Amino acid sequence: MAFVSPTKRDQNGSYTFSSRPRPVEDRSKYREAPSEQTQSNYGNIMYDRRVIRGNTYAQQIIPTTALPDPVEVQRQQEIRRRTVAAKRAREQCRTRTPEALQGRKHIDVQTDLYLEELSDVIVASDIECQTDAFLDKPATPLFIPAKSGKDVETQIEEGELFDFDREVPALLEVLVGKTVEQSLEEVMEEEELAGLRAQQRAFRELRNNELEEVLRLKEQERRRSKEKERRVAQQKEMLRKEREVAEKIAARAFTQQYLADLLPAVFTSLRSHGYFYDPVENDIETNFFPWLMAEVNNSLEKRYTARALLDTIIDDVAQKRQEAFKDTQ
Repeated sequence: MAFVSPTKRDQNGSYTFSSRPRPVEDRSKYREAPSEQTQSNYGNIMYDRRVIRGNTYAQQIIPTTALPDPVEVQRQQEIRRRTVAAKRAREQCRTRTPEALQGRKHIDVQTDLYLEELSDVIVASDIECQTDAFLDKPATPLFIPAKSGKDVETQIEEGELFDFDREVPALLEVLVGKTVEQSLEEVMEEEELAGLRAQQRAFRELRNNELEEVLRLKEQERRRSKEKERRVAQQKEMLRKEREVAEKIAARAFTQQYLADLLPAVFTSLRSHGYFYDPVENDIETNFFPWLMAEVNNSLEKRYTARALLDTIIDDVAQKRQEAFKDTQ
């Protein structure tokens, strides 16, 4: 199968585009009417096919009703990793401008045929237009159906359609009968309303009397319950006081019985420990006896000292005599 290029060169040597002729497709003059779902989603950007949702770099459609396949996920990750690695390799292999010499630097220049002034200020212009005012919608004309059929006419003489002496009595009987009937109904209605009002009045009086009786019974029951509570509280207070009096009497009897044996034992113990003493005896024991013992000790010490001194003198005299006796021999 040979490929035919859609371009060809003419006699002047320039290339022109040419393609095989094809019939024009039949299409409607107006836009197709949107469906119900499209009408409901019209203006919603989430349903616009021109808007890309999700990751624009690499999209992976995962069903919401099933878990993603691990093998498919791994394959997608491998493809993404290879794509990133190839992009980095292309950037590294791209020919770059050599570094500037020392003391110089690169600047951006325009290589177009016509120079254009570069500026950070964007040229802007204001354009205004005035639209026509909205006109009020004219009133809808009254619909008058088209006339159909044929028009005919006839002549009616006086007295042919209505005889006053014959037609009026029937009308008067009807009017008078309806008036009397309506009056009787109104009178009966007023009497019935009066009876209803009297019955309502009697019912209100009965109800008020019953309410007063109920209030009286409630007040009486409240007073009885309050009196009962007061009596119960009074009886409880009396029982509490009697119980306290009984407890006090029992405690007093127990205390008297306990102290009857406790007091003699306590006094005896205190007396034995020296808390109860005779003043004269205590004075003799605390003052006289210590002084007497001190004086006796002094007298004994003096006697012992005199005896020791006498023994020393006797010993010295005995030794001297013994030495003199030895010398005489």
